[in-house]
Amino acid sequence: MAKEKFITSSIGRKVVIALTGLFLISFLVVHVGINATILLNDNGETFNTAAHFMSHNWVIRVLEIGLVAGLVAHALMAMKLEFENRAKRPVKYIAFDGKANSKWYSRSMAILGTLILIFLILHLSQFWWPTKVAVFNGEKENSYGMVKDTLSNPFFSIAYVLAFIALGYHLLHGFQSAFQSLGLNHKKYTPIIKSLGVAFSVVVPGLFAAIALAILFGLVK
Repeated sequence: MAKEKFITSSIGRKVVIALTGLFLISFLVVHVGINATILLNDNGETFNTAAHFMSHNWVIRVLEIGLVAGLVAHALMAMKLEFENRAKRPVKYIAFDGKANSKWYSRSMAILGTLILIFLILHLSQFWWPTKVAVFNGEKENSYGMVKDTLSNPFFSIAYVLAFIALGYHLLHGFQSAFQSLGLNHKKYTPIIKSLGVAFSVVVPGLFAAIALAILFGLVK
Protein backbone atom coordinates (compact mmCIF):
# COMPACT_ATOMS: atom_id res chain seq x y z
CA MET A 1 0.00 0.00 0.00
CA ALA A 2 2.79 2.41 0.92
CA LYS A 3 4.50 1.64 -2.38
CA GLU A 4 1.30 2.36 -4.33
CA LYS A 5 0.84 5.67 -2.48
CA PHE A 6 4.41 6.66 -3.33
CA ILE A 7 3.98 5.92 -7.05
CA THR A 8 0.71 7.87 -7.20
CA SER A 9 2.11 10.83 -5.28
CA SER A 10 3.65 13.82 -7.07
CA ILE A 11 7.06 12.95 -5.63
CA GLY A 12 6.72 9.36 -6.79
CA ARG A 13 5.77 10.46 -10.29
CA LYS A 14 8.77 12.80 -10.42
CA VAL A 15 11.03 9.90 -9.46
CA VAL A 16 9.54 7.70 -12.19
CA ILE A 17 9.94 10.53 -14.71
CA ALA A 18 13.56 11.01 -13.61
CA LEU A 19 14.50 7.32 -13.79
CA THR A 20 12.81 6.72 -17.14
CA GLY A 21 14.31 9.97 -18.42
CA LEU A 22 17.84 8.87 -17.52
CA PHE A 23 17.16 5.48 -19.14
CA LEU A 24 16.04 7.23 -22.33
CA ILE A 25 19.13 9.44 -22.20
CA SER A 26 21.33 6.32 -22.15
CA PHE A 27 19.47 5.10 -25.24
CA LEU A 28 20.18 8.42 -27.00
CA VAL A 29 23.91 7.87 -26.47
CA VAL A 30 23.75 4.46 -28.18
CA HIS A 31 21.46 5.70 -30.93
CA VAL A 32 23.52 8.75 -31.84
CA GLY A 33 26.70 6.64 -31.76
CA ILE A 34 25.25 4.22 -34.31
CA ASN A 35 23.80 7.00 -36.47
CA ALA A 36 27.13 8.84 -36.47
CA THR A 37 28.68 5.95 -38.41
CA ILE A 38 26.78 7.30 -41.42
CA LEU A 39 29.30 10.15 -41.48
CA LEU A 40 32.07 7.63 -42.23
CA ASN A 41 30.91 7.83 -45.85
CA ASP A 42 31.49 4.12 -46.48
CA ASN A 43 28.23 3.73 -48.42
CA GLY A 44 26.43 2.79 -45.21
CA GLU A 45 28.38 -0.43 -44.63
CA THR A 46 29.21 0.27 -40.98
CA PHE A 47 25.77 1.69 -40.26
CA ASN A 48 23.96 -1.27 -41.84
CA THR A 49 26.16 -3.70 -39.89
CA ALA A 50 25.31 -1.97 -36.62
CA ALA A 51 21.62 -1.70 -37.52
CA HIS A 52 21.50 -5.40 -38.44
CA PHE A 53 23.03 -6.31 -35.07
CA MET A 54 20.52 -4.13 -33.22
CA SER A 55 17.57 -5.67 -35.06
CA HIS A 56 18.62 -9.33 -34.66
CA ASN A 57 20.24 -9.57 -31.23
CA TRP A 58 17.78 -11.02 -28.69
CA VAL A 59 19.28 -9.02 -25.80
CA ILE A 60 18.61 -5.81 -27.72
CA ARG A 61 15.08 -7.02 -28.41
CA VAL A 62 14.42 -7.42 -24.67
CA LEU A 63 15.92 -3.99 -23.97
CA GLU A 64 13.73 -2.57 -26.72
CA ILE A 65 10.64 -3.69 -24.82
CA GLY A 66 12.00 -1.93 -21.75
CA LEU A 67 12.69 1.15 -23.86
CA VAL A 68 9.10 1.33 -25.11
CA ALA A 69 7.78 0.76 -21.59
CA GLY A 70 10.08 3.47 -20.25
CA LEU A 71 9.01 5.92 -22.94
CA VAL A 72 5.30 5.28 -22.27
CA ALA A 73 5.77 5.59 -18.50
CA HIS A 74 7.81 8.78 -18.92
CA ALA A 75 5.17 10.39 -21.15
CA LEU A 76 2.14 9.31 -19.11
CA MET A 77 3.62 10.31 -15.77
CA ALA A 78 4.74 13.68 -17.15
CA MET A 79 1.30 14.40 -18.61
CA LYS A 80 -0.47 13.36 -15.41
CA LEU A 81 1.83 15.52 -13.31
CA GLU A 82 1.30 18.47 -15.66
CA PHE A 83 -2.50 18.14 -15.51
CA GLU A 84 -2.42 17.86 -11.72
CA ASN A 85 -0.24 20.95 -11.40
CA ARG A 86 -2.58 22.91 -13.66
CA ALA A 87 -5.61 21.74 -11.66
CA LYS A 88 -4.05 22.98 -8.43
CA ARG A 89 -3.77 26.51 -9.83
CA PRO A 90 -6.86 27.07 -12.00
CA VAL A 91 -6.42 30.84 -11.69
CA LYS A 92 -3.04 32.32 -12.45
CA TYR A 93 -1.50 34.55 -9.84
CA ILE A 94 -1.73 38.15 -11.02
CA ALA A 95 1.59 39.12 -9.50
CA PHE A 96 3.43 35.98 -10.61
CA ASP A 97 6.03 36.47 -13.30
CA GLY A 98 7.22 33.06 -14.53
CA LYS A 99 9.90 34.59 -16.69
CA ALA A 100 11.59 36.04 -13.65
CA ASN A 101 11.85 32.67 -11.94
CA SER A 102 12.66 30.17 -14.67
CA LYS A 103 13.77 29.73 -18.27
CA TRP A 104 11.10 29.47 -20.94
CA TYR A 105 12.05 25.89 -21.82
CA SER A 106 11.69 24.74 -18.21
CA ARG A 107 8.13 26.12 -18.30
CA SER A 108 7.47 24.46 -21.66
CA MET A 109 8.49 20.87 -20.93
CA ALA A 110 4.99 19.57 -21.68
CA ILE A 111 4.90 21.31 -25.08
CA LEU A 112 8.43 20.21 -25.96
CA GLY A 113 7.66 16.67 -24.83
CA THR A 114 4.53 16.59 -27.00
CA LEU A 115 6.49 17.75 -30.06
CA ILE A 116 9.10 15.06 -29.42
CA LEU A 117 6.36 12.43 -29.04
CA ILE A 118 4.84 13.43 -32.41
CA PHE A 119 8.31 13.22 -33.95
CA LEU A 120 8.86 9.76 -32.45
CA ILE A 121 5.64 8.48 -34.00
CA LEU A 122 6.83 9.79 -37.38
CA HIS A 123 10.31 8.37 -36.84
CA LEU A 124 9.08 4.91 -35.81
CA SER A 125 6.68 4.72 -38.75
CA GLN A 126 9.49 5.58 -41.19
CA PHE A 127 12.31 3.43 -39.84
CA TRP A 128 11.45 1.13 -36.93
CA TRP A 129 8.27 -0.41 -38.36
CA PRO A 130 9.59 -1.08 -41.90
CA THR A 131 12.68 -2.71 -40.37
CA LYS A 132 10.52 -4.96 -38.19
CA VAL A 133 8.42 -5.95 -41.20
CA ALA A 134 11.56 -6.79 -43.19
CA VAL A 135 12.99 -8.89 -40.35
CA PHE A 136 9.67 -10.72 -39.87
CA ASN A 137 9.42 -11.51 -43.58
CA GLY A 138 13.05 -12.58 -43.81
CA GLU A 139 13.83 -9.79 -46.27
CA LYS A 140 17.20 -8.10 -46.59
CA GLU A 141 17.36 -4.81 -44.69
CA ASN A 142 18.89 -1.63 -45.97
CA SER A 143 18.56 0.79 -43.07
CA TYR A 144 21.10 3.14 -44.64
CA GLY A 145 19.03 3.34 -47.82
CA MET A 146 15.89 4.17 -45.83
CA VAL A 147 17.65 6.87 -43.84
CA LYS A 148 19.26 8.42 -46.89
CA ASP A 149 16.06 8.39 -48.95
CA THR A 150 14.03 9.94 -46.14
CA LEU A 151 16.47 12.65 -45.08
CA SER A 152 17.25 13.61 -48.67
CA ASN A 153 13.73 15.01 -48.69
CA PRO A 154 13.94 18.65 -47.46
CA PHE A 155 10.55 18.41 -45.69
CA PHE A 156 11.57 15.44 -43.54
CA SER A 157 15.12 16.65 -43.00
CA ILE A 158 14.01 20.07 -41.70
CA ALA A 159 11.28 18.42 -39.60
CA TYR A 160 13.94 16.22 -38.02
CA VAL A 161 16.24 19.17 -37.33
CA LEU A 162 13.39 21.07 -35.65
CA ALA A 163 12.60 17.98 -33.58
CA PHE A 164 16.24 17.75 -32.46
CA ILE A 165 16.15 21.40 -31.43
CA ALA A 166 13.07 20.65 -29.32
CA LEU A 167 14.90 17.63 -27.88
CA GLY A 168 17.88 19.81 -27.00
CA TYR A 169 15.76 22.25 -25.01
CA HIS A 170 13.86 19.38 -23.38
CA LEU A 171 17.17 17.86 -22.26
CA LEU A 172 18.53 21.23 -21.16
CA HIS A 173 16.03 21.22 -18.32
CA GLY A 174 15.35 17.50 -18.00
CA PHE A 175 18.94 16.27 -17.58
CA GLN A 176 19.69 18.28 -14.45
CA SER A 177 16.10 18.06 -13.20
CA ALA A 178 16.26 14.24 -13.21
CA PHE A 179 19.13 14.24 -10.70
CA GLN A 180 17.37 16.85 -8.60
CA SER A 181 14.17 14.76 -8.49
CA LEU A 182 16.24 11.82 -7.24
CA GLY A 183 17.58 13.99 -4.43
CA LEU A 184 21.11 14.04 -5.83
CA ASN A 185 21.90 17.61 -4.88
CA HIS A 186 25.35 18.53 -3.65
CA LYS A 187 27.14 21.86 -3.50
CA LYS A 188 30.20 20.34 -5.17
CA TYR A 189 28.64 18.00 -7.75
CA THR A 190 25.45 19.80 -8.83
CA PRO A 191 27.35 22.43 -10.91
CA ILE A 192 29.19 19.56 -12.66
CA ILE A 193 25.89 17.82 -13.41
CA LYS A 194 24.47 21.06 -14.81
CA SER A 195 27.52 21.53 -17.04
CA LEU A 196 27.31 17.93 -18.27
CA GLY A 197 23.61 18.46 -18.94
CA VAL A 198 24.27 21.54 -21.06
CA ALA A 199 27.02 19.75 -23.00
CA PHE A 200 24.84 16.68 -23.57
CA SER A 201 21.87 18.83 -24.63
CA VAL A 202 23.98 20.55 -27.28
CA VAL A 203 26.24 17.73 -28.53
CA VAL A 204 23.78 14.84 -28.89
CA PRO A 205 20.85 16.66 -30.57
CA GLY A 206 23.42 18.69 -32.53
CA LEU A 207 25.01 15.53 -33.89
CA PHE A 208 21.62 14.11 -34.85
CA ALA A 209 20.83 17.36 -36.66
CA ALA A 210 24.25 17.41 -38.36
CA ILE A 211 23.63 13.92 -39.76
CA ALA A 212 20.27 14.98 -41.19
CA LEU A 213 21.74 18.11 -42.78
CA ALA A 214 24.77 16.23 -44.13
CA ILE A 215 22.45 13.86 -45.97
CA LEU A 216 20.19 16.69 -47.15
CA PHE A 217 23.10 18.61 -48.67
CA GLY A 218 24.62 15.54 -50.28
CA LEU A 219 27.70 15.35 -48.05
CA VAL A 220 26.98 11.69 -47.37
CA LYS A 221 27.40 9.50 -50.45
